[in-house]
Amino acid sequence: MEEIELQSTTGLGGVRILRLRGPLTLSSTFEFQSAARKETSSPIIVDLSGVPYMDSAGLGAILGVLASCERGHRQFAIAGAPERLQTLFRVAKVDALLPSFASVEEAEARLSSAAGA
Repeated sequence: MEEIELQSTTGLGGVRILRLRGPLTLSSTFEFQSAARKETSSPIIVDLSGVPYMDSAGLGAILGVLASCERGHRQFAIAGAPERLQTLFRVAKVDALLPSFASVEEAEARLSSAAGA
């Protein structure tokens, strides 16, 4: 079983970037959710570029973080999702719900400029 690696950094305008490396599955969702909930005042970008696959529990965890951000009036985005994950989002019909960007830099620029507006 592969472990997930999580790294949290602060980007432009205080945007929190949570970088994931490894599969986001039932066995790693609790660690992901715990990391995502540590700081609740900043916009958050979840970098999925290092996630080769995700199961339904992982998708649920992503949607849970999105819902938490919406409740807290914080911005949320995903970045760098590989084609395999993008297909999962389309099949699950959540692609329109998830603000998605090709790169962390693109998401960071959008979230930090919107936060300053």
